Amino acid sequence: MDFIEELGNLSARITRQRDVIQTEEATKNAFVMPFINLLGYDVFNPTEVVPEFTADVGTKQGEKVDYAIFKDDEVIMLIECKKCGTDLSDAHTTQLYRYFSVVHARIALLTDGIVYQFYTDLEESNIMDAKPFLEFSMLDIQQQWVNELKRFTKSGFDLDATLTAASDLKYTKAIKQTMMEQLESPSEDFVRFFLSYVYSGMRTQAVVQQFTDIVRRALNQFLNEEINQRLQSAISREEVTEEPVEVEESDESIEEEEVESRIVTTEEELEGFYIVKSIIREVVAPDRIGHRDTISYMSVLLDDNRLKRVCRLYFNSAKKYLGITDEERNEERVEIESIDDIYGYAEQLKVAAQRYDVPEVSESVE
Repeated sequence: MDFIEELGNLSARITRQRDVIQTEEATKNAFVMPFINLLGYDVFNPTEVVPEFTADVGTKQGEKVDYAIFKDDEVIMLIECKKCGTDLSDAHTTQLYRYFSVVHARIALLTDGIVYQFYTDLEESNIMDAKPFLEFSMLDIQQQWVNELKRFTKSGFDLDATLTAASDLKYTKAIKQTMMEQLESPSEDFVRFFLSYVYSGMRTQAVVQQFTDIVRRALNQFLNEEINQRLQSAISREEVTEEPVEVEESDESIEEEEVESRIVTTEEELEGFYIVKSIIREVVAPDRIGHRDTISYMSVLLDDNRLKRVCRLYFNSAKKYLGITDEERNEERVEIESIDDIYGYAEQLKVAAQRYDVPEVSESVE
């Protein structure tokens, strides 16, 4: 099982169990320890994971951090846990801040088992930054965060590379936040920057005030026009392929090589497949579950058999659809807003998968 599939399975478990988790210890056992294992560290090996790690701070003796992660006999990561559902506000970072300077770890992690906040010391050596460089939710797994998380796995951990990536993430996030603020309320310096390119007169305070609203409107109009243009392009493509047609191997009108070159398996399709697999593996053996991609959609199959189709993922247009196979082998297609919406159809998917445990019919091309 690969990394993103394991994340999907843990995400599915959290979705099912979070309402019954009432304590910090339950959060650790149900959510945090499986996450540490997912990163490749053995929670039962005291040379890799030390729970209740002692981090005495000044006159405060007996201070303990929930977990310390070791590699090559060095502490590489501190993890402080809170009860599931806790607001991870600044008040909860104070304790982790104290531990950080004493233990000399370069990575600190604050979590409630759902939201994970990663900190380091980019601004001042050995002093934990006030803001995390990476934050993600287990209820909203995105490919960009999956790639970043791999840096913290036991096999992929490289401190220098991780700190470089942390710097990029931290300042990219800050720039995006600044851009958002400027779009809503441009500062004088921001307005003067544009004036230097578009206005040849004296840039007095009155002129700056006059152009403040002009800059705000211009930028928002520009973004709206770009978004609308992209949407129109996507809608045009969708109208052309509104009724997806799978190109069969027997179709001699298109060369097989040409068809293959037009099939692109996207990250979204793979994420969708892993979510479906994490759901239906509860009722069928995982090694029976596979997928086949076409130009228009991806099919999730059992036993690599087209007659055993569980569902289809239509993710190649502006709108996303999940097509679930019924007992007559017809398809009920439902629109979904995000890939995570697939979890809402878990029972229908399990029923669709279980139908194929009846005696097989002779195989033919769909």
